[in-house]
Amino acid sequence: MPPIVIGPTVAIIGLSLAGNAVGDMTSGGLKVNNVSVASAPIAVLCGLVTLLTIVIASVYGKKSGKLFPFVYGILAGYAFSSVLTVIGNLAGIDALKVVDYSALKALFADGVSFSSFLAVPDFTFLTAFGAFGELSGSYVLTVVVAYVPVAFVVFAEHIADHKNLSSIIESDLLEEPGLSRTLLGDGVGSLAGALFGGCPNTTYGESVGCVAITKNASVYTIIAAAIGAMAISFISPFVAFVNSIPSCVMGGVCMALYGFISISGIKMIQGIDFNENKNLFVASSILIAGVGGLSLTFGKVTLTAVACALIVGIIVNLVVSAKKDDAE
Repeated sequence: MPPIVIGPTVAIIGLSLAGNAVGDMTSGGLKVNNVSVASAPIAVLCGLVTLLTIVIASVYGKKSGKLFPFVYGILAGYAFSSVLTVIGNLAGIDALKVVDYSALKALFADGVSFSSFLAVPDFTFLTAFGAFGELSGSYVLTVVVAYVPVAFVVFAEHIADHKNLSSIIESDLLEEPGLSRTLLGDGVGSLAGALFGGCPNTTYGESVGCVAITKNASVYTIIAAAIGAMAISFISPFVAFVNSIPSCVMGGVCMALYGFISISGIKMIQGIDFNENKNLFVASSILIAGVGGLSLTFGKVTLTAVACALIVGIIVNLVVSAKKDDAE
């Protein structure tokens, strides 16, 4: 998978998430029958406050602003949303009720206790397979067939992210420690996350974007952040606060973060000559397949638009590369 295949594929990953960011940005946190109580314009306003705070903190801020622009953005968006929610509650205007405080209220519903401040998160790995009742050969085969194409998409994003990180720290990570070791680390992380019932993970272009913005690529910082994230997951008030953050606020954050993924893919192809038809055909076929939402379903297995776009790109690249080999 050369850059002409990886770059557009990673760009598609970011573009495919654009709808999620916009959808979140138009929705408040307080919902009735899964419908946002707050009006869409109010939700978008809260999302824009979040986004603009991130931009201002990163571009114009001093040291702390450049290091924690997303923290400032979330806090500013949450504070603004809370002010609107208080006004909405006092005036009886549903359109202004953005924040859902039910998670925070439930925390102290039975009074202040030890469990109100410290609790063990729910680990779902023991029941992830329905007490292992679904671990049949056909079930495992279905999962394998469904996830192998996804794995190749993750490989593409992995390579792109490490290429971008390499340019940031001015050291080729694909050479040292090497692609085999970085992929192994990515796989071990995915395995550990699955065993504890966590979300699927990858190298995440959003995180690479954060490194590029903050200019902080310290391994010790990453380790400290990982340990800190695990530690605070046991602190109930913090977990309740995170659960109360409105969708529109996170939508404002994702407007920037998902864009970072697309930009990381575009950076990989900025030096490619698109006057050559072979490069033009590979990139255009990936972009159109991905943006157009080409997906295929075979029984219980569905190949997503990103996976199909990558497969199309690989096939087209093999076809155009054959001509080059003949000429040589």
